[in-house]
Amino acid sequence: MEWADLRQLVCPPRTLADRIIKAIEYFPCDILFLHRDAENQPPDYRRREIEAALAEVHQSGRELPFICVVPVRMQEAWFLFNEHAIRKAAGNPRSTVRLVLPRLSSMERSPDPKKILYSILKTASELRGRRLKKFKPAKCVILVAENIADYSPLRRLSAFNRLEADIQVLRNSGILLRNT
Repeated sequence: MEWADLRQLVCPPRTLADRIIKAIEYFPCDILFLHRDAENQPPDYRRREIEAALAEVHQSGRELPFICVVPVRMQEAWFLFNEHAIRKAAGNPRSTVRLVLPRLSSMERSPDPKKILYSILKTASELRGRRLKKFKPAKCVILVAENIADYSPLRRLSAFNRLEADIQVLRNSGILLRNT
């Protein structure tokens, strides 16, 4: 799996449809996972937003199987359950400093999971002074995701269950052949 971070482009695309087109162009794939945080909108609103953008993309002749990834808050909330993955992403896997992770049951109600994850990553790094100022938690977030081997604890969250169900639909249709 590869993350299509288009913010680094000289002229990053502005609309969701344009972002999808650029993602397909720069990151060729068999299945496109489209991520939009629900935040203050109902998850179905964000799903419809993605589907409308995809309809626009399909008109331009590009068509790919896709899966909507719509966490209730921010995707970072889904990474706040795995202490080992956070320590490893922070570059300090053997750290014993105490990390205060939110309870799984309250993760999606947190007002700013990104801020919480960044703070926990900084704590886990155990860096100080100038080194801490140079530490970029935003770059570590992808590493947290890559270091989580088992996402099953997230099955308590409705948005994660929806993601798994959508993946299963693709698998059952024969589009998704490998086990993901």
